[in-house]
Amino acid sequence: MNLIRFSGSEQSCWKWVFLFIFSSLISSSVSDSRISNSTLLCGKFNHLNGTNFVPSFVKEMRGLSEAINARQFATYHFNSVPPIYALAQCHRDLSQTDCLLCYAASRAKIPRCLPFNSARIFLDGCFLRYDNYSFYRESVSSSFDKVICSSDDVVMFGQESTKRVDLFGKKVDYAVSSVTKIALRDGGFGAVAVDGVFALAQCWDSVPFEGCRECLHKAAMAVEGCSPKAEGRGLNTGCYLRYSTEKFFNERGETEHSPGFSGIAVIIAIVSATSAFIMLSVAAAYVTYARFSKRKKELENLGHISRNFDKSGLKFKYETLEKATDYFSLSRKLGQGGAGSVFMGILPNGKIVAVKRLIYNTRQWVDEIFNEVSLISRIQHNNLVKLLGCSIEGPESLLVYEYVPNKSLDQFIFDEEKAKQLKWKHRFEIIVGTAEGLAHLHGGGSDSETRIIHRDIKSSNVLLDENLNPKIADFGLVRCLAPDRSHLSTGVAGTLGYMAPEYVVRGQLTEKADVYSFGVLVLEIVCGKRNTTFSKDSASLVQTVWTLYRSNRLGEAVDCCIRDEILAREAPIYVLQVGLLCTQASVSLRPSMAEVVEMLTGKDAEIPVPKQPPFLDANV
Repeated sequence: MNLIRFSGSEQSCWKWVFLFIFSSLISSSVSDSRISNSTLLCGKFNHLNGTNFVPSFVKEMRGLSEAINARQFATYHFNSVPPIYALAQCHRDLSQTDCLLCYAASRAKIPRCLPFNSARIFLDGCFLRYDNYSFYRESVSSSFDKVICSSDDVVMFGQESTKRVDLFGKKVDYAVSSVTKIALRDGGFGAVAVDGVFALAQCWDSVPFEGCRECLHKAAMAVEGCSPKAEGRGLNTGCYLRYSTEKFFNERGETEHSPGFSGIAVIIAIVSATSAFIMLSVAAAYVTYARFSKRKKELENLGHISRNFDKSGLKFKYETLEKATDYFSLSRKLGQGGAGSVFMGILPNGKIVAVKRLIYNTRQWVDEIFNEVSLISRIQHNNLVKLLGCSIEGPESLLVYEYVPNKSLDQFIFDEEKAKQLKWKHRFEIIVGTAEGLAHLHGGGSDSETRIIHRDIKSSNVLLDENLNPKIADFGLVRCLAPDRSHLSTGVAGTLGYMAPEYVVRGQLTEKADVYSFGVLVLEIVCGKRNTTFSKDSASLVQTVWTLYRSNRLGEAVDCCIRDEILAREAPIYVLQVGLLCTQASVSLRPSMAEVVEMLTGKDAEIPVPKQPPFLDANV
């Protein structure tokens, strides 16, 4: 069977919607190491009817989440077509809180396999699997079982190399053998510490005793082959087995177990003590040299980038921007975004600018900042916020944009008093201007070889100038794509309620993701309501407008602030129809932004009949 494998080092943080909810919990968890080192295995067969499979998968995961809330093992079966079976298991040494954190991390990553018919993910504290048949009693698999050995060898001092390797190998064999026996004796779980080697074994609770023994025996044989590597993991269908030179399990799971090695332990302790000074001295010298070399390389790279900026004319001095913003005074703060905070600045020549203070460390992100500034500075359009330059040589990176005085669109349309200032004429011009700006980003400019996908179109990223003309802002999420190619993103970035379904579920990024977000924005501007306000008892704005459209009552969706001024409601009604076209579930049915501009501005433009948008349940 062909497998799709993702190692922990290859995965960036896949921005599934659930990740926004629990990321803050994970970052503070004492068991953070137990949600890392993951291996994700996807099945071979892809469901042809993926749109039907994904909702079933969501319901399956919801049922499993409820089942594992009170215990560390759960199974769940959702009677759908095709059927879905799921299993989750936490290692017994975890607390229930840590178990839920580990399950949440695995739950956030496993949707990458959608819409494949099966998947399993191993974290260092838990296991999660779904499949289209009842697999609960399975213990081994020739296709999926695997062993992972760490890349670094164990470091031991005081003996010849061959003897050190042989000694460590014996300790690994003894620890693995002991933990296997303990797990078979104690209901499928065991943990031991043997003279600096720590081991843990866990069988899934649904696997019978004989299956557990077969699984652990196969895993033990595999991980023993990892020696003299510092760590080894056996990831089998029915169990998990790991050894390490670092203690990785909780105290309550540990059984001190070192008979037969006490003499060896004394020898190792004596030799280690006599060589401690030499080891620390060498380590300190190496660390100092490595830091010096790294710093030297960073300075050389920074100097190279700085010279390029000097030539481009986009460079600002950090001290100049610091003084311009009154040292980033809170009174100058204009807003806060995912990439950083924005401040108003007054340059020495009196020009007012907006300074974005990035959260990224300059030395780590200098290349990406340079590429982004070089790219964005070439994009010129009346409906795009102009990038004036940046600073990369200070303690943090700063981007300098033109100042837009009326702040963002959301502060108008969602404010009861300010919304009255936006007459239908203003709202329509904002919609058209935003559409023209996006069309320019998607390839309507002079550089036909470059396509820019914004990825976070929403009302707070549309700024209004002194004449209420729209300007698209926040290019921190843009991606440059070659013509006629889509980008399978390894990390979902955006805002809930605006993200296209294919981007949320599969990470598939095309210009049509921006089209979907624009459609949601159109509905918000005309209706004066947020799409992101969900509750269990009310539908989203997209669903509400669709329901009114189907019942031929679309005029009821128009914001009451502009209803009275419009005698013939055909104008906002056809604009709402364009918004529904942009939010259709099918990517191929959504128009391009150039086509949207034509529909909005062309006198004889034909507006197709929209198909049903995707509706996401509030709990999802």
